[in-house]
Amino acid sequence: MTSTSQLITLADGRHLDVRLSGSDDPNSAVVMYHHGTPSSGRVSCDVLAVAESRGLAVLSWSRPGYATSTRQPGRRVADVANDAREILDRLGISQAFTMGWSGGGPHALACAALLPDRILGVASLAGVAPYAESIDSLNWMAGMGQDNIDEFGAALAGESVLAPALGAAREGLATVTADGIVAEMASLLPEVDRDYLGAGFGDDLAASFREAVEHSADGWVDDDLAFTQPWGFDLASINVPVSIWQGSEDLMVPYSHGQWLVAAMPFARSHLLTGEGHLSVVVGSIDEIVDDLLAHSSSAGPSA
Repeated sequence: MTSTSQLITLADGRHLDVRLSGSDDPNSAVVMYHHGTPSSGRVSCDVLAVAESRGLAVLSWSRPGYATSTRQPGRRVADVANDAREILDRLGISQAFTMGWSGGGPHALACAALLPDRILGVASLAGVAPYAESIDSLNWMAGMGQDNIDEFGAALAGESVLAPALGAAREGLATVTADGIVAEMASLLPEVDRDYLGAGFGDDLAASFREAVEHSADGWVDDDLAFTQPWGFDLASINVPVSIWQGSEDLMVPYSHGQWLVAAMPFARSHLLTGEGHLSVVVGSIDEIVDDLLAHSSSAGPSA
């Protein structure tokens, strides 16, 4: 398996921390992976192992404000599509599959909506639903653990309230280890998720948290603000194959978000799983998720 990391300078002068990992075959199909909130372009070994076993390469990057990627104040969810297009062009990748976990889900959907000629299929994994677009049809925070209720309450109050709150939370994540994740996120982790924090996944998750907030909480702040503002694209316009994966025990992004997303996209494939949480719905099903993405894509051919 090859793995490369580079700091790519975009046309507007910003830098993005970009990684390409997986199959050694230069003609491999590519999965463009959008990380959670807060997190970084570091992809867990579980995801990489399944991708490699299917002959796939995995492209990821730290969103603006995370790790060493330049902040983009005021960014919308839709803005990820411009970054994705430029990165794909720079790397010579014509088409890619895409998936996004948690806070990455909206960004994967944005790429599907706004880059339909480049995206072969999309999977939203425990992904958040839009706040502004669902205000009359979804009790957006119902079912969240208290930490997320507090966090998104601050986001709705504005950056002047959110930034100090996440700046304080950053102190715990900047040095967190796998053993400390439960203490940091106790209200957000049902038992089914805690069971997945052993072995390598817990270490990967902690490393991604540390990397994400090493320099600041800016990316985290800007993600939360973007989720609670209009996303900048129409979910119903997505015309590439899309799957929605969500667990009934999720305390970070409630089950109702997955239900709302399925209803908002008439042709979306629903994988609403009973008994699964925010972590378990992905780590426990990653083989099935990748196989579903490949099987229902617009094309399964090489992307570069």
